[in-house]
Amino acid sequence: MKNILIGYARCSTDKQDLEIQKSSLADLGIDASRIYSDHGLTGTNRTRPGLDQALAAVREGDTLVVAKLDRLARSVPDARWIAEQLTERGVKLQLGASVYDPVDPMGKMFFNILATFAEFEADLIRLRTREGMKRARALGKLRGKKPKLSELQHKELRRMYDTGEYSISDLAEMFTVSRPTIYRTLARTSKTQQV
Repeated sequence: MKNILIGYARCSTDKQDLEIQKSSLADLGIDASRIYSDHGLTGTNRTRPGLDQALAAVREGDTLVVAKLDRLARSVPDARWIAEQLTERGVKLQLGASVYDPVDPMGKMFFNILATFAEFEADLIRLRTREGMKRARALGKLRGKKPKLSELQHKELRRMYDTGEYSISDLAEMFTVSRPTIYRTLARTSKTQQV
């Protein structure tokens, strides 16, 4: 049985670059055509097409290689689930230059420690993000999404709708917004008028 190396790379946001991970995987001997990737998907999101392709590509005796464990999974249960799936299929998991051996107690402990740190790091990022947003909101720097229609357009839309001469589709076309936006605007303006 020939041991084929299959690589997987992932970055969480569209602004991040996969090239460093792909370069690391190439340095470990993985052919570029055998590197699967996900761009703009977090490790906590289990729906990752690139990971699914990599898992489908590995066969018994092969090795799935990731630059770091946090590129594969950001939670302990997910990391364990992936490792168990690979073990059941006779596929090895390589983290950087180290091959994870699920039969070896030290290897299993090391893998669990890495998975715990990856999950802890993801939790810290979420916590810092929430704290940053809370602080920005308190300072008035985070105002949410800009409305599609101005206050004047809201009033005009309501006035035109109340005449009964315009349908929702007509208004959506005239104001270049979607029908749901028209419905939401009408619901908001009727509420504010009742106050």
